[in-house]
Amino acid sequence: MIEGTVSRNIRIEQRLARSGAVVFLLVSLLTANVASGQEAATPLQFNFSDPGARSMGFGGAFVALADDATAAFANPAGLVQILKPELSLEVRHWRYATPYTEGGRVEGLPSGFGIDSTVGLRKATSNDDIAGLSFVSLVYPKDNWSVALYRHNAANFEFSSETQGLFGGGTDCCQQRDFDMRTTNDMNIVSYGIAAGYRVSDRFNLGLGVAYYDASFISNTTLFRTNDDTAASLFEANAYLPERTVLNERIGFDDFDTAFSAGFLWKLSDAWQIGGVYRQAPELNLDVELTAGASFSPDVAPGELLLRLDAKVELPEIYGLGIMYRDTDGHLTVSFQWDRINYSSIVDSLKLDDRAMDNVDELHLGMEYVFLGTTPVIALRFGAWLDPDHRMRNTSDRVFAEALLPRGDDQMHYTAGLGAAMQRFQVDFAVDFADELETISMSAIYNFDF
Repeated sequence: MIEGTVSRNIRIEQRLARSGAVVFLLVSLLTANVASGQEAATPLQFNFSDPGARSMGFGGAFVALADDATAAFANPAGLVQILKPELSLEVRHWRYATPYTEGGRVEGLPSGFGIDSTVGLRKATSNDDIAGLSFVSLVYPKDNWSVALYRHNAANFEFSSETQGLFGGGTDCCQQRDFDMRTTNDMNIVSYGIAAGYRVSDRFNLGLGVAYYDASFISNTTLFRTNDDTAASLFEANAYLPERTVLNERIGFDDFDTAFSAGFLWKLSDAWQIGGVYRQAPELNLDVELTAGASFSPDVAPGELLLRLDAKVELPEIYGLGIMYRDTDGHLTVSFQWDRINYSSIVDSLKLDDRAMDNVDELHLGMEYVFLGTTPVIALRFGAWLDPDHRMRNTSDRVFAEALLPRGDDQMHYTAGLGAAMQRFQVDFAVDFADELETISMSAIYNFDF
């Protein structure tokens, strides 16, 4: 029984063919889930929502509004609505609660020995808190033109997991335990861009932007055998002993690329306005390395390079379309937005035949009520948006892969915001709540009145 467990064929090349998938999924993703070469589910988060606390308060439904400095990213056509030079700054706090498969039974009933006592799978959560500068931009309007420079934190994510005691096989014989593993991820993607809007007519504007993406990511996964080769050890909790490591997998990139965006804004009437945006996806170089662990083979030195691979991965491109209504006295604004995010480009670019990711349609709805008679002017905002499941999932018939790469759940986000505007200065605060991600945003806008 133990011999059949510990001497499983590792099949390095097959694992490597799947390993590129560890890089992306978006929960995020953001959100985004993928598998390492050992089929460990490794969720990542991307921030495809528009920047700014005001936009967050609207539930992200901002493409048809786009009337402040964050339009440089949200919809560059909206920049011409800004009449004075303007500086925008946003900080965000992200609280991730990222689920993953910790262990349990992929098939059969538990034996009742040691940690093999769970019917079905055991789930756990990686909890991480990250805060930082999310967005900054400077807008300069001139006649029918408006130009902006900006920096946007498109992804900022950390994740760690321990998966052990993933059992299969029959109840009384032929027990199988997948390799136990530890995984850590650290990802940061920042874009630096220039955008311009042009007023074609009193009712129609166009915009164009170019962004330079500076992306870094590192994921380390280590596979472990059980604590020793005894039959009892098969059902013990893993102590993650250095001498029992099998493989070390490092996947990462430190790369850059440029991508463009384009948008339009069309004022249908004094009350109604529609807007649209397209964002091209950057393409990044991905490096994968497999090195031998201490127990990989007596003929291979620990740390010896077994295989190296580089590949191209393409992030999702995005299409957005929105409509906005504002009442005649300017108190009430309601905005709706549809975003199409093509997550399948990740799987397609990595040529993962046994994985799938769904393209999704995000729906955003938000409203703002402004108390115009106050000093400063106060605005209350509420919104909601649907983030459909786009986890990378297994499409093969391997039960361990199915357990670690299942379908996820749709996430419903609820948002609220508060804003205060003075003659030259505006401060906004917003929160976004969902099961797997909570975000707090604070932003400030200053216009130069000269």
